[in-house]
Amino acid sequence: MDKQKAKKLGLERRKRRVRAKVSGTPERPRLSVHRTNAHIYAQVINDVDAATICSASTLDPEFRATGKLGSNKEAAEFVGELVARRALEKGIDTVVFDRSGRLYHGRVKALADGARNAGLKF
Repeated sequence: MDKQKAKKLGLERRKRRVRAKVSGTPERPRLSVHRTNAHIYAQVINDVDAATICSASTLDPEFRATGKLGSNKEAAEFVGELVARRALEKGIDTVVFDRSGRLYHGRVKALADGARNAGLKF
């Protein structure tokens, strides 16, 4: 098995392990983070109804208007603030954080800090 395939399988295994313990409810939905080399995405998900309540990413027009790049901690913090504002508009103030198998470090941590600074509790 080549190194890239082993890394991908390890990520999938960690993601399944995290998702076995984390689930979103209507009262406390799940804040899911997806990270690529170029962008970062965040969604607030109600797993009971299998519905996305709100989302934000570095591809959103609000982010593009700032002129920032999508692959650094400042961008991740902005996306965290953006998804938190959208969740608060929908009446959601408490979530469960789903890091999707990634380490709680770097851009994932910056997104979580941005969401907390904007008023989301987790």
